[in-house]
Amino acid sequence: MTLPKLLMMPRLPRVPGRGRFGACGACGALALAVLALTAGGCGKKTAPRAPRSSVTVAPAERRDMPVYLLASGTVDPIESASIGSQVGGMVTRIAFQEGDDVKAGQALIELDARPFRATLAQTNAALARDRAQSAVARAEAARAAQLHAQQLLSQADYDAKQAAAEALAATVAADSAAVQRAKLDLEYATIRSPIAGRAGEVKVHVGDYVKAATSEPLVTVNRVQPIDVRFTLPEADVESVRRHRSTATRVFARLAAGDSTELEGRLVFVDNAVDPATGAFALKGRFDNSGDRLWPGAFVEVRLELERQKDVVVIPSVAVSAGQKGTYVYVLEADSTASPRPVKVARSDDDFAVIAEGLQPGEVVITDGQFRLAPGSKVVVRGPAGAGGGEKDKGGERGGKKK
Repeated sequence: MTLPKLLMMPRLPRVPGRGRFGACGACGALALAVLALTAGGCGKKTAPRAPRSSVTVAPAERRDMPVYLLASGTVDPIESASIGSQVGGMVTRIAFQEGDDVKAGQALIELDARPFRATLAQTNAALARDRAQSAVARAEAARAAQLHAQQLLSQADYDAKQAAAEALAATVAADSAAVQRAKLDLEYATIRSPIAGRAGEVKVHVGDYVKAATSEPLVTVNRVQPIDVRFTLPEADVESVRRHRSTATRVFARLAAGDSTELEGRLVFVDNAVDPATGAFALKGRFDNSGDRLWPGAFVEVRLELERQKDVVVIPSVAVSAGQKGTYVYVLEADSTASPRPVKVARSDDDFAVIAEGLQPGEVVITDGQFRLAPGSKVVVRGPAGAGGGEKDKGGERGGKKK
C-alpha cells in the first residue's frame, strides 16, 4: 500500500525551547489519524441487526360466553313516598336525621297538637250533649206512639215527636263523625312514614308553619333495598327478549364507564307495548343492592344476558384488526415471529371477541403493538410471555409456556 503524501514530507528542524511533542507532535498525531482511517477503509463492513418490535400477547381460549344486549338505564326505587301534611300547623319537632333509614309508621315530623286536642274535646262534648237530647227525644216518641195508638194523641203531634227523635239521632251520628275527624287530625299532627326506606332532605324546620295538602313534599322516602333499574331496548330486540325471557334471566348493571364492577340482578318487567314516539320498549331489572351501590336517579350501563354459548373460542377484542380483505389477527409463532391470520368474528364487544373461524385454542395473538408489524416481523414480548410465549425482554426466553 502506498503511504499518503502527508507522511513523506521532509523532516522539519527542531525548534529550540519546544518539547519533544511540539509543533511536529501535532503533525505526527494527524498522520496517525490518517493511517487509522485508511486502514479502516480496507476492513469488512457488518450489517446492522434488524430491531425487534415490543408487543403484548394473549392466548385464544375456549370458554362459555354470554349473549347479551347493551343499554343505558336509570335507577328507580321500587317504592317512593313524597310525604306531606294532611293538616296545617306549626312544626315542633323533627324526629329523624336526613339520610336515615326509617321504618314504616315511624314518626318523622311533629306539629303543634294543642289545637287538635281542643277540637277533639269540643266535639266529644257536643256528642255527649246530643246523645242526652236524643235519649229524651226517643222516650217522648215512644210515649207518643202509645198515646197515638189509644187515640189520645193527634197524628200531627205524633209525627212531630217521631221527627224530633230522628233528627237528634242524626245529630248524634254527625257528632260521632266529627269526633272521628278530630281524632284523625290529632293523629295527623304526627307525620309518619308510610313505607320503610331511606329519608331524603327535609324541607321544613322547627317553627315553620305547614299548610295542609301542599304540592311540595316535606320529605321523600325511597326504598332502596331491593331497587330497580329501568332501561329501554329498540323494538328490533322484542323477539329476542321474548324468546329468551324466563324467571332466571339475568341483568347486570355497571355504575360508570371504567368501573369494572358489575352488579347482578334479575329481569322482573317487560312492557307490553312499544312506545310509538321512541320506537323502544321498557324493561326493569331488580337488584338486592345490599351494599347500597345503586342510588335512585343514577345512570348505569345495563347488560341483559339472553343466553350462554358453550365452548367458543375467545380472544381480547383489541387483537382484532380490520383490513381490505376482512378481519385478521397477528399470531405469535414459536420462532418469535408475527404472522397475520384472517379470522371470522362471530360477535365482539369492548372486551372480548368470539372467533368463529381462523384460530384454535392455545394459539397466541398479539394484543398491543400489532400495527407496527409486517408479516414475519421479529417481536419481543413485554413482561411474562403468554401461551406460546415468545422472547422476553430480559434473558431472551423462547417457547410455548402458558401464561
